[in-house]
Amino acid sequence: MSKTEKTRQKRDQQISRRAFVGAAASTAALTIVPRHVLGGRNYIAPSEKITAACIGVGAQGTRVMMDFLKQPDLQVVAVCDVNKESSDYVEWNLNELRDKERALLGKSEWGLDWKGPTAGREPARRLVEAYYATQASSGGYKGCSAYVDYRELLEKEKDLDAVIIGTPDHSHATISIAAMKKRKHVFCQKPLTHSIFEARRIAEVAREMRVATQVAIGNQASEATRLLCEWIWAGAIGPVREVHNWSTRPFWPQGIERPVKEEPVPAGFDWDLWLGPAPFRPFHHAYLPFVWRGWFDFGNGALGDMGCYSFDTIFRVLKLGSPESVEASSTKTYSETFPAASIIHFRFPARGEMPPVMVTWYDGGLRPPRPLELEEGRAMGRENEGLLFIGDKGTIMCGFNGANPKLIPESKNQEFKQPPKTLPRSPGNDREWIEACKGGQSGGANFEFEGSVTETVLLGNVALRTGKKLNWDGPQMKSHNTPEAQQYVRGEYRQGWTL
Repeated sequence: MSKTEKTRQKRDQQISRRAFVGAAASTAALTIVPRHVLGGRNYIAPSEKITAACIGVGAQGTRVMMDFLKQPDLQVVAVCDVNKESSDYVEWNLNELRDKERALLGKSEWGLDWKGPTAGREPARRLVEAYYATQASSGGYKGCSAYVDYRELLEKEKDLDAVIIGTPDHSHATISIAAMKKRKHVFCQKPLTHSIFEARRIAEVAREMRVATQVAIGNQASEATRLLCEWIWAGAIGPVREVHNWSTRPFWPQGIERPVKEEPVPAGFDWDLWLGPAPFRPFHHAYLPFVWRGWFDFGNGALGDMGCYSFDTIFRVLKLGSPESVEASSTKTYSETFPAASIIHFRFPARGEMPPVMVTWYDGGLRPPRPLELEEGRAMGRENEGLLFIGDKGTIMCGFNGANPKLIPESKNQEFKQPPKTLPRSPGNDREWIEACKGGQSGGANFEFEGSVTETVLLGNVALRTGKKLNWDGPQMKSHNTPEAQQYVRGEYRQGWTL
């Protein structure tokens, strides 16, 4: 029986290995010697580690990979990317990626020949082996395979337990579903999928395969999200009627047309595999790296990029399901890219004792009116982004995805007596998934929950592209008043690509 089958069996039986060993020891009156005694402090036997592959190791995929490398009970055994290596990736600040790698390895000389933000499958493989070498008594390590095609990886890595996906949006669903069908646990970057249909299907497959899934939505595991739930459920601002959420995104080009000229494909880069299920087009650097987010065929614009964070918080706090209608307005529209700025209104029906609520999204520098109760001179949100919950008895202002919540004005916040902390706290988004892989409770950002959030976020983009109000039938995934919306609900795959 493979490790993956054993993990699934443990979860099906609803009993952890630790509990099983403890019960057996009690029954047989045996003394169990802990593994850390046999192998040294903090020792974890290789047979008890989750073996994982990182698929998509550009700049963001490499950042995420480094976070998982530090997890003692997970071993990265393979990496995969359509790009062999290049130094043209995007960083959050100068030398950010190099410095993070140096901090991981504890080597100030790492990357002395740095030509810019470098990533791809070969740099990722070198980084994995360099890190595990620092953990080995011999000071060396050669145990990470590198692949260009995720399908080959899934076929050849027979003992693989899990995959960590960091590719562009348009390939999330095909890779995730392929991995789940091989009974692999999956951790995926946001947004979970590129289309509403994919979001519905990926949640169905996760449920069918009974594997551990998680989306990279760290704020779902935060203290702030739990505080917002506890405050609003306790009636801190009364029934919530409006939510306003604004972002400074996009940071990438939008509101542009397709380039006329073709550029040569860089050496070591498989353009056809990068396109994956998307329609073929000639290569051009207008599409990558990072700038793919603004193109309909590859990304989901500002809302798809960032709304997955904030809407996750909003969904949890207000116990939302599918909206009943969505309507959008924007700056000038284009045939292949998202507009420079937009405003999107989502109307949700009543839920139990919670009344109907309107959630409004703003991007491209647009924002809602300043609340009357906000003190003069006080910043609205944080770093020009923010989130407002407006209730019958008051307003809560916080960071874009719920961070640092405060009642406004400050005098009301000072008077506020916080309710008891009733929700369980989280060990962190990554740890939730790892524990679920080992047979524990499902992570909060699992594909079934995030599939619902993703459907709503992407429905905003459908409204944006049609330019019409959508009266939405969630169970049927249809707008009965706008049939032309259906072409954007599912989309088409290039020949040879399916779910």
